[in-house]
Amino acid sequence: MATKRVLATVTGKVQGVYYRTYAQDEASKLGLHGWVRNLPGSGVQAAIEGEADKVDAMVKWLHTGSPMSEVTGVEVVEEKPLNETTPFNIRY
Repeated sequence: MATKRVLATVTGKVQGVYYRTYAQDEASKLGLHGWVRNLPGSGVQAAIEGEADKVDAMVKWLHTGSPMSEVTGVEVVEEKPLNETTPFNIRY
């Protein structure tokens, strides 16, 4: 199975609505690696790595987000996989 890594920047109402916690839960369910963090201002950024189809499923999830979030945009840039093995986590 091919490994894929993306860096995603999510805009909209995504801070203060448990977006990162829900993202961590979803990524963990999918068996993905990487991290999610708040950006200065109001966005969220996530580095997601794993099986290509699961990364694609997570990117699709980012467009919806947590129940209270209001996503207005998701910018995705594909990166070279780092072969991460650590569980998906929230960076503070």
